[in-house]
Amino acid sequence: MSRIGKLPINVPSGVDITIADGVITVKGKLGELKQSYDHEVIDIQFENQTINVQCNSEEGPHRAKHGLYRSLIHNMVVGVSEGFKITQELVGVGYRASNTGQLLDLSLGYSHHIYFLLPEEVKVETVTAKGKNPLIILTSHDKQLIGQVAAKIRSLRKPEPYKGKGIRFQNEDVRRKAGKASAKK
Repeated sequence: MSRIGKLPINVPSGVDITIADGVITVKGKLGELKQSYDHEVIDIQFENQTINVQCNSEEGPHRAKHGLYRSLIHNMVVGVSEGFKITQELVGVGYRASNTGQLLDLSLGYSHHIYFLLPEEVKVETVTAKGKNPLIILTSHDKQLIGQVAAKIRSLRKPEPYKGKGIRFQNEDVRRKAGKASAKK
């Protein structure tokens, strides 16, 4: 039995849940999300502003889906009621970020600018302050989508281990290497 799957999901007021034909729909003030599930294996019950996810089978793959679907539904409820926010930091001399609407313009030390078009569900904001690293702030109600977009932006210039330059998540620890200090003897 999944420990995570057994936990009930509390639904705040203002969030509407619809369960029909193997699809759960969650609507809130920030948007609407849908998730299909295997209704032969997973049973979802909504009553008294709580959602309970139950597994109908004890087979290994079916038990694995129990906690997965509970987590996905919980992320949907939190997303449409509160939303998610990811902050990324550009570390490096001359690294810049700016946006016009959904188009993100990045200058990452290459010979050209990189233009990144974000999906409509993800809102972007860039912050540039003197003496501090530029920041990219992403907000969305869809946790899967915002994570995928943040990972794609980070892959454009991953933090390198010698100087630590690149795009990193805020407060991320980058393991540093010593370099050639031992060769100077």
